[in-house]
Amino acid sequence: MKSLNEMPLGSKTTVVSISKEASVRRRLMDMGVVPGVEVEIKGKAPLGDPIEILLRGYKLTLRKNEASNIFVK
Repeated sequence: MKSLNEMPLGSKTTVVSISKEASVRRRLMDMGVVPGVEVEIKGKAPLGDPIEILLRGYKLTLRKNEASNIFVK
């Protein structure tokens, strides 16, 4: 398992879990980031923060520390 922020640009992957210690866990789940959903890394800022992902037909921008709490396979 890797965290979402470690994935290369353009890769497609599936969410496995969200860290229980994440302060934004509930908000991420409300936005559709749940185990089993497929996400695609669409863009990254030059310094890697923020990260833009495509899931469920919409683009979502996450900070690097938020993405590090999402584990994918």
